[in-house]
Amino acid sequence: MTPPSNMPILPPVETPEIFDFDDPQLGDAAPDREPGPPRPAPDLRPGTGIWGVGTRVAWVSGLILMLSSFMSWYAGSSIEGPTLAVIGWHTGTIGKLIFVVGFAVVALAILGEAGFELPPTLPESLLTIALGALGTILVLIRLISIPDTFAGTSGRGIGIWIALLAGLGVIVGGLLRAGEDL
Repeated sequence: MTPPSNMPILPPVETPEIFDFDDPQLGDAAPDREPGPPRPAPDLRPGTGIWGVGTRVAWVSGLILMLSSFMSWYAGSSIEGPTLAVIGWHTGTIGKLIFVVGFAVVALAILGEAGFELPPTLPESLLTIALGALGTILVLIRLISIPDTFAGTSGRGIGIWIALLAGLGVIVGGLLRAGEDL
């Protein structure tokens, strides 16, 4: 069944006005209309606030660093016994410090979004880089030196590698944030 030829399929539409009607050459063709309020200029900065790339990378990496304390850092099996896995929290003070460093990075991002500003002599990006470097160094210490109490667990678990990548991610986030601040 075909529609009758005098009935259009689409309703008529009005074309947008693309001409500037303030042109004196148009004369009476220019319609009388009131100028509206000026439009605000769009914010062309990419990702401001918590959704900025550097801030986002830093706080997500800080969260992963914090949670990596509860992941398997060492794994292995003794000759006669079951397979053992040791989480980062149980590796001593360093495992707990890594949790605190990750928590500090996340807290710094939350406080920054809430409007808390650090003094100008201590930019947030510098503090983020310092916390990332501290977390990375602590993870590297645990990566190289297995505590004596866990000597039977000869292999490294996935959690310590995740912690290392998260510590490096915090550093990268701080560097990106420093680039955004410039």
